[in-house]
Amino acid sequence: MARPVLPDAAASVVDIGHVTPPLVATPCSPGQCPFAGQNVTVLVNKLGGAIGPLSGPLYEIRPEFEAATGAHLDIIEKPLDEHFAFLITDLTTGAGQYDASIAGAWWLGDLVSQDFLLPYDQFYNDPRFPQWDFDDVQPAPRSLLTYNGQKYMVANDHDGQVMYYRRDLLADPAHQAAFQARYGYALKVPQTWDQFRDVAEYFDGQDLNGDGQPDDGLTLHLKAGEQGMFHFMSFSAPFVIGPENQKLYWFDPDTMKPLLDSPGHVRALETMVDLVQFGPPEMLRWNLGQSWDHFLRGEAALTFTWGDLGALAQQEGSQVKGKIGTAHLPGTHEYYSIPQGQWVHTFSPNWVGNTTGGSWAGVISRFSDAPEATYYLLALMATRQKSLIYAARGWDGIDPGRFSHYLPPYGTADINDYKAAGWNETDVEQYTAAYFETFNNELQFPYLRIPGTFGYWTVLDIHLAEAVQGQVTPEEALRETVLDFEELTNRLGRETQATVYRASLGF
Repeated sequence: MARPVLPDAAASVVDIGHVTPPLVATPCSPGQCPFAGQNVTVLVNKLGGAIGPLSGPLYEIRPEFEAATGAHLDIIEKPLDEHFAFLITDLTTGAGQYDASIAGAWWLGDLVSQDFLLPYDQFYNDPRFPQWDFDDVQPAPRSLLTYNGQKYMVANDHDGQVMYYRRDLLADPAHQAAFQARYGYALKVPQTWDQFRDVAEYFDGQDLNGDGQPDDGLTLHLKAGEQGMFHFMSFSAPFVIGPENQKLYWFDPDTMKPLLDSPGHVRALETMVDLVQFGPPEMLRWNLGQSWDHFLRGEAALTFTWGDLGALAQQEGSQVKGKIGTAHLPGTHEYYSIPQGQWVHTFSPNWVGNTTGGSWAGVISRFSDAPEATYYLLALMATRQKSLIYAARGWDGIDPGRFSHYLPPYGTADINDYKAAGWNETDVEQYTAAYFETFNNELQFPYLRIPGTFGYWTVLDIHLAEAVQGQVTPEEALRETVLDFEELTNRLGRETQATVYRASLGF
């Protein structure tokens, strides 16, 4: 029988594995089921059904949930670029077709500002529901679970981007000698984006997996509509954010004038566009899984992306298990401080943590007919026993971000749990340390969650794709982004937007 592999939307070269989370909920006795006869309908990204990222755990948990509650679970999958539209239409009309959505964190401003979501504060400590630990989530990703002081997103996926590199290549004496001769410094894990460029350039065109074919210095996915804009956010952060400017990236908080055409943003995009030459031309049209596959086949030396890749690398079919190093993203030695209106030099690399990505997690519709049963489902998925397995295996789209996910000294996880999921010991030690450091850094990329964020980021995504494809210059792309931001802000109400934005920054 053929091995089940992941769909293209995730990664198609590796096996999904056979690690499953333990049962947590006790089946209810006939006549004593707390939500008997109720129906819970969840909207989720369409990425592969029962073996797809984000949707897979819902299918997996459905029998346990139904046996424990007497309720029925319906799973509705919509393509990534249609999910928000289906959700917002249902909420705007008050139809209540969906009880919950496994939503993107950047949608929260749009959803909460219109009172479309039900906070779960009243359910969180209620013993009728599965218990999970809100404070187990590291503070940076934890901040995305709340809005205006209330709990809306039930912890699930904790996104942030890290750098992956081929540890075996960087440790090779022949490569070390050749790199030293060419660049005048030792081959090592890149600490700055300039060093990242050198390493990518050096390995580009060399055979990196022993198949006799030239491979690539790096891989990314840059197709519009596939979350490619997140790469620029993470990449550009240390060009703009620094000790003298910890918060201003998106807008002037007094006027809502967009800041994305600042010299720091422009230099960041110019630098990122320059890197494209060291990856396969096809990556301009790739989705996320296609880029991951390229790395998993051993065909690239570097990438930066989410936690899924580190876990996928441990699964059967991967060519890089035991060879994949993980570190926080590189930084810069100079950033443009927007408040000061000047470039600021730093002696040590200026690196910035991030919670970049969807951090996909369940939210409850205000129009749900079964809010308690819906919370029971989401809380069951959030329990520590299940969350550790979700984070340890690669296919389910759920990434680490809790102290219980990290190995000592950063957290309480047992390395044997990771080994049971097939992890190489060195791989997982570096992986969990990189995520702890990324989320623990004092400087963090300012995650935008104000009303209209979905629209702001959609136009940013489009213009970034135009720049990396060479259709426009980086400066032109960002200038057009600013114009579109201004139009959207005017439509939403500038004063209202400014008030919400200032509050989001703590001003």
